[in-house]
Amino acid sequence: MRWAFLLSGVLILAAPAHASSVLSIGDGDTITVTEGSRRIKVRLACIDAPETSQSPYGMEVRRALQGLLPIGSQVTLRIKATDRYGRSVAEVLKGSTNINQSLVGSGDAFVCWQYISGCNRQTYSRLENDARLKGVGAWEG
Repeated sequence: MRWAFLLSGVLILAAPAHASSVLSIGDGDTITVTEGSRRIKVRLACIDAPETSQSPYGMEVRRALQGLLPIGSQVTLRIKATDRYGRSVAEVLKGSTNINQSLVGSGDAFVCWQYISGCNRQTYSRLENDARLKGVGAWEG
């Protein structure tokens, strides 16, 4: 009986996963997906990327995200919250690849320390530090 209680607690704590298809890329940290007949605007959790208007990196980051998530890609969302604009805030997985972490690791995005809760702080920190030390992406030069 105790095991059943513990297992139910673990299941409650696990972030729900939602299978979706990429419809469009907004900027380096925002996408739109379809889930069934619903369109969902998604803000990538725990990261921040330059806006497309911020030259030169904004468009580069958008292109990097388009390369990782071509239109029609099947993704899984690990939804963490809903932001003040009504967007789902989620980690985005394409297969076993965490797209949010990929963007940080390539230097195309930064860890958003203010909103890191719910994400693996240690992994994100290591990825950002490695990108900075390698001088890749926005850390270049």
